[in-house]
Amino acid sequence: MATAPVARVRTVDWLDKMLNGGLPKGTWTVITGGPGVGKSVLTILIAGGNLKTMPIIYVTTESSFRDVVRQAGLFGLDLGNAVSLHDILTGKANAGESNMIVIDLFSLYRQYRELIRGEGGRKPSRALSIEVLKSAVSRALEELGLLEGNGRITGEVLVIVDSMTAFWADKPALARALSYGLRQSLYGPNLTVIMTSQYAPTTAMSFGFGLEHVADGIIHMWMDDVEAVKEVRRWLIIKKMRLTNHYSKAVRFNITEKGIIPLEPSLGEVNQGP
Repeated sequence: MATAPVARVRTVDWLDKMLNGGLPKGTWTVITGGPGVGKSVLTILIAGGNLKTMPIIYVTTESSFRDVVRQAGLFGLDLGNAVSLHDILTGKANAGESNMIVIDLFSLYRQYRELIRGEGGRKPSRALSIEVLKSAVSRALEELGLLEGNGRITGEVLVIVDSMTAFWADKPALARALSYGLRQSLYGPNLTVIMTSQYAPTTAMSFGFGLEHVADGIIHMWMDDVEAVKEVRRWLIIKKMRLTNHYSKAVRFNITEKGIIPLEPSLGEVNQGP
């Protein structure tokens, strides 16, 4: 019996080639790497590339809404009618016909108690908590008209979180438990999730283990030792990806005003194995 083709979410052209067509829809992918390797740039490029094809919820723990829009513009991407959830909650904007909601969790600091009111239980002491993240994403889904009263997501949506490390920076031992809890609430065939995770530049290890264990795919980015090679050399490799074959070699790339550009003219053949 023939197998149905896997539906895909696009990333960037050359990475889509490495992924045999893009990320499988309905999966969780984590982009790992140290500071400065291009994780945030890659997520912004992916968001901009999908803006006209599906609703997007973009969560940032390191930038403001304005900075996300500005950085996209540096690569020639117009985020168009993207709106901030903070502005929606404060009455400064409404979702309207927007196809992208940006959740700047620092801007939500004063709103987070209102955001989770009525959910019961102990209120979190800070905005950067998994509880607030879950509630903020749910509210964004409602504003986009994608969430029914029973919690069912009624349409395809791309959720990007940059980065997850902020949620357990002060308690890395809880990273796995928090990751599993988040996956339980943000998982389904209509919901494709991309998250970034910081690696410490001194040890090349993640700040808290666990997110990689619950992810369907891992895209790792790194930089050669600049003191040794005397230049910036950035690399990317797909360490795993469920539901699709993928290219298994590392690819060196540059970041330019045109985006993330591979330095290999041909990426070769995609693996034939699972």
